Amino acid sequence: MAADDNLRYLSFELAFRRQEVKGFTSLAWYIADIGCHDRGPHVLPLTLFLTERTAYRFNLNAQHPVLFMRCEATDDGPAPRELTASQEVAANWMDGDTQVLDAPMPLAIQAWIEAYLARHGERVDGGRKKKRAGAGRASQE
Repeated sequence: MAADDNLRYLSFELAFRRQEVKGFTSLAWYIADIGCHDRGPHVLPLTLFLTERTAYRFNLNAQHPVLFMRCEATDDGPAPRELTASQEVAANWMDGDTQVLDAPMPLAIQAWIEAYLARHGERVDGGRKKKRAGAGRASQE
């Protein structure tokens, strides 16, 4: 593993199930295994960003924290491209019509993210700032 405060490499194994829907067979891909190391069929960095601290806390507070993987479609199935622990980032990927796989977050990664949040603090959304007096209003002349 990397010694960086905000970076870990994870290994993934993908698998699929055959699904039949209305007479058509398709493949449903999923993350079959996650390793907290940089050896395996697919290795991706998980980078934590200070701006995503609120999303990490939300994920960790969920009943079942998950990791999200952005994949590129290829003839051989999905090719893993990016990894995040932020549901907001994953939602943006899905808005872009990108295949996103998810899997339960390993306990070692949960503990690492908890330690990251403890070191860097919980981000507090400050809400909306007040506009200066008269800003955005039509002048009355």
